[in-house]
Amino acid sequence: MTVVLNDSTPQSGPENPAAPLLDVKNLAISFPTRQGVVRAVNGVRLSVGHHERVGIVGESGSGKTVTALSILRLLPTAIIEGEIWFDGVNLLEASPEHMREVRGRRVGYIFQDPLSALNPVQTIGQQLTEPLRIRGMGKREARDRAMALLDRVGIKNPRQRITDHPHQFSGGMRQRVIIAMALIAEPKLVIADEPTTALDVRVQAKVLDLLIELAEERQLAILLISHDLGILAGFVDRVVVMYAGRPVEKCPIDQLYHASIHPYTMGLLSSLPRLDGEVRQSLTTIGGQPPSALDLPTGCPFHPRCRYAEPICREEEPELLTPPGGQHASACHFAERWAQNPGVMP
Repeated sequence: MTVVLNDSTPQSGPENPAAPLLDVKNLAISFPTRQGVVRAVNGVRLSVGHHERVGIVGESGSGKTVTALSILRLLPTAIIEGEIWFDGVNLLEASPEHMREVRGRRVGYIFQDPLSALNPVQTIGQQLTEPLRIRGMGKREARDRAMALLDRVGIKNPRQRITDHPHQFSGGMRQRVIIAMALIAEPKLVIADEPTTALDVRVQAKVLDLLIELAEERQLAILLISHDLGILAGFVDRVVVMYAGRPVEKCPIDQLYHASIHPYTMGLLSSLPRLDGEVRQSLTTIGGQPPSALDLPTGCPFHPRCRYAEPICREEEPELLTPPGGQHASACHFAERWAQNPGVMP
């Protein structure tokens, strides 16, 4: 991994608890390939306060997971520019020893696919206790803590199940094990990357309720990555909408659903079935496909799919700004127009 740094004075840390726990500034991530340089993420700014829950949402390929992985420097071939401040330290300048301390112990990560994230030849107990044993905890104490946490996340008979292997668990139970692994070292921040992927709706709700309970009990901050706007409702406080590796709208969660001022977000919302209000005969879709990171369009990256695009949209990329009369930021040349009638597409 190649890291390009910007000079900056840290604004967060234990000496300033009111500052964000996580503060990402001007993040850009590129990957060299045979076809050229892939610009996966460009200009991401986001923050997560102590005990706050923040969401990142967008279609597949929008840069959500790449952004999350970069926080823990888990992209060995990437060229990363910008700053990632966590608890007063710029992680892009941190030593390998400091990053080993951060991963797992201070930042937990819930991966998308629990089956591939778990080692199939090790027992659940071995995998849960490993980070504690590495840090010097005794075998019995680590095992007791693992069993207590398995019980807390809803695994019945933890004394028996701790000796089982991943294939002996259902998909929902494996996801609970992954949550336990992310929490075993008592981190300050948990990054949940599509934590309900491949689960049925009933299990999804139980997993999300569990995460909320644990976040409140342990005073955790959570960064939730999702492509599903419905998952975010009732879970996060704020949300960042991403498209083609760029943030296009940032707002409190209530404003996302009722006062969006970006055509992409409004298009996503129009494609969701509603249980309240007017009953639609058919759902609205966003035409076309997200652009390739190897061949991004000029101007606004969304303009080829936007039915409101005008010549300026093809020529100039809009900045992420709060328009006059608006309540939050949008990367649209006509955000002021949408702010006059937020959440409504003519």
